Amino acid sequence: MSFLTAEWRKLAIANYEIAPSLLSKYIPAGTELDLWQNRCFVSLVGFMFVNTKLLGVPIPFHRDFEEVNLRFYVKRLEDNQWKRGVVFIKEIVPKPALTFVANTLYGENYETMPMGHIWEENDSQRTVAYRWEKNKVWQSFEVTADLQSSSIEEDSETEFITEHYWGYAKVSEETTNEYEVTHPRWRQYKIKNFEIKVDFGRVYGDDFEFLSHRTPTSVMLAEGSEITVEGKTTIKIPQ
Repeated sequence: MSFLTAEWRKLAIANYEIAPSLLSKYIPAGTELDLWQNRCFVSLVGFMFVNTKLLGVPIPFHRDFEEVNLRFYVKRLEDNQWKRGVVFIKEIVPKPALTFVANTLYGENYETMPMGHIWEENDSQRTVAYRWEKNKVWQSFEVTADLQSSSIEEDSETEFITEHYWGYAKVSEETTNEYEVTHPRWRQYKIKNFEIKVDFGRVYGDDFEFLSHRTPTSVMLAEGSEITVEGKTTIKIPQ
């Protein structure tokens, strides 16, 4: 049985190209940076968890909630096959119990903050927005996009960003937690406009403060799907 089942819906994604050296201390043992056309990205991602169940059981008051994270992309070679995954700098959720479980069992860096979201549609477009409050200052990420979705092209930047099926968490310099995330291929909405009001230094630390003054390389909105998160495996890499 999967550790967690849910739907991830309306994933707003802003991608920033950065120097690979800025991520060196965050790379988990046994993995290396996964680049797209020799370009290194970090992504700000906001979305909704819907119909969440833990070991098949819905948890009262924890079924539907927002998440916003900052992540980057890695790969791990196993049995001559590349596993493509993500590493989270921080994941923000509105429920303390979620933070406790993720940090304790998976070694992730979750933080609990007040959050909210907007999903709206009119005759011409949809609006998706996520908000979170850090030290009494509200942050926000909003996109407007087409009503109709389209398939994600093969070998595109959007495919690279959305088609990573493993999670990696750095436990120590020689220990890494690995877990699989499963979902079908997603569809996307064409972006019309976006607005990002985020103090990256306040939310994610001094290493990422410079993103507050950067325009993202690209912005995406994916519909999402049902997903599963499988149990973790702990990897030890001798130094």
